[in-house]
Amino acid sequence: MENEAALQALSALAHSSRLDAFRLLVRHEPEGLPAGEVARRVGVPQNTLSTHLAILARSGLVHATRQSRLIIYRADLSALRALVLFLVKDCCEGRIDLCAPLIAELVPCCPVEKVSS
Repeated sequence: MENEAALQALSALAHSSRLDAFRLLVRHEPEGLPAGEVARRVGVPQNTLSTHLAILARSGLVHATRQSRLIIYRADLSALRALVLFLVKDCCEGRIDLCAPLIAELVPCCPVEKVSS
């Protein structure tokens, strides 16, 4: 990830409603949620949320797909991964003793599935 992409993603997350919406969508991966349900759960009007989701989509953090009459929003976990890696890539100048607590906090939340070749 380049600086500009990271800045765009961080800027998109720098609003409480957008951050709430993004975290909600991350929790509902891989199914995603309809836009109206996101608005209801975040507690903002649908037209306001539409603007927020558009900003998140432009940053690459979410994607929308149409299912019949609904627009389903999903978090892009690869974009989230790239952002987190960008932020911690040079963590503590490679001193594992300083980085280990951060990594330990991240690992339990997202167990990696083994892919057989």
